[in-house]
Amino acid sequence: MMKVFGSEMLVITFVFAVLEVVMFFYQFIYYLSRPQDKQRLYYLVLLLLLVIYNITGGLLPDPQINIPIVVQNILAYGSGFIMASYFPYYFYKGFDLVRLRFHALYGVLLFLILPFLIFFVVVYSFNENLDLAIKYGIIIPFFYSLILLGAITRAIWLKYQHNKSRTNYMEMIAVYLAVIPWVSMTVIAYFNLGQFIEVIFTNGGFLVITIIFISTSIKLARRDYEELQQLKMVGMHPSPYLEENCISYGLTQREIEIVQLIRKGWKNKAIAENLHISEGTVKKHVENLFHKTGATGRVELIHKLVFTGRL
Repeated sequence: MMKVFGSEMLVITFVFAVLEVVMFFYQFIYYLSRPQDKQRLYYLVLLLLLVIYNITGGLLPDPQINIPIVVQNILAYGSGFIMASYFPYYFYKGFDLVRLRFHALYGVLLFLILPFLIFFVVVYSFNENLDLAIKYGIIIPFFYSLILLGAITRAIWLKYQHNKSRTNYMEMIAVYLAVIPWVSMTVIAYFNLGQFIEVIFTNGGFLVITIIFISTSIKLARRDYEELQQLKMVGMHPSPYLEENCISYGLTQREIEIVQLIRKGWKNKAIAENLHISEGTVKKHVENLFHKTGATGRVELIHKLVFTGRL
């Protein structure tokens, strides 16, 4: 297969890497304008790890590079292990799969990172036997990836079992399509199926994740716009009941100030800047407002306060 610049990197690997670098900078610039967008931050980290994985996996090992082959192999396999270890955390945070907390925070350290350190860093550095490192260093991650696949399946099912809409079914299927290539990484490494198969599977899974991310971002932007329009119509409605309702629900003076700004359609960041407090403090106040009034969203909150609790 065709390679680029006289290196070991295939053309298809190079193309994916270039496209993902361009995508990374585009998403990074967008994130800088909205640093409160944590979903985009998780996606950016995943994208950066994939770029590093494609570059190291495509270029290394190469005898022409003035780095010991042992070190090159450790870097190449290490980038794969690190990216694989981040996947559970991305699903845990990005898809709000709370049941993956153990796997995201501790499981990958025990069953992915630790085997890598033992077999690919320590043992391989001493005996320089890559086949031995692959043979024993991939076994635990392979079986763990199957366990994690089952955990992700249960977490997704529990999340969507009470809301079985067509959209959620499609999202569930998409998540499975994204996870399966990740699970296959251990098989590809164990049988050394080559760079082409590796690139197709890993980048194919990422493509599915990108489609999910873009779709979710569009839905959230649309929801925010619709919420803003409703707040503009409802929130600025003259109400003789607002002050009475605020007292009745036991709102503090700070919470009343935040309610007034929510009525204008302001988001947490803008409210925080206006009141000279942290965004996290605003979020906590908003959660308290929901708890005190029984509202499940900003529009419902304003409805309750403006229209004497009648919704």
